Amino acid sequence: MFLNSIKAAKGSKKTRLRVGRGIGSGIGKTCGRGHKGQKSRAGGFHKIGFEGGQMPIQRRLPKRGFCIINRCKASELNFYDLTSLSDNDVSLATLKKHKLISNRITKVKILNTGICNKLFNINGLHVTDKAKLAIEENGGSVT
Repeated sequence: MFLNSIKAAKGSKKTRLRVGRGIGSGIGKTCGRGHKGQKSRAGGFHKIGFEGGQMPIQRRLPKRGFCIINRCKASELNFYDLTSLSDNDVSLATLKKHKLISNRITKVKILNTGICNKLFNINGLHVTDKAKLAIEENGGSVT
């Protein structure tokens, strides 16, 4: 095999369409653009969503109700929310089981609001500094 004998695969190279070369070619005169109108003229294309000057549909419709599915949902809980729990171990799963948070929530932060009068062992949740101090004073732990 030599460089002068190399050829492209059959069917991979198409000849360029030569428009405007007479009636017999099938694409003469109007060159496949049809007759009058914006798209028949040179430079006659417009941006996506343009509706001829009419207010486009993406601007006519109200912008509400959109929710990103994969967005990280966070929630905040107070000590008085946790007093209703029967377990001492508090984690994301136990909060969901007792319906204190919805199933879509992935992060929870415990705030120092209310009185911490119960022993809590908190696993895998965010806790404010003052809440952590209050939990540990009661004999609980935060991991």
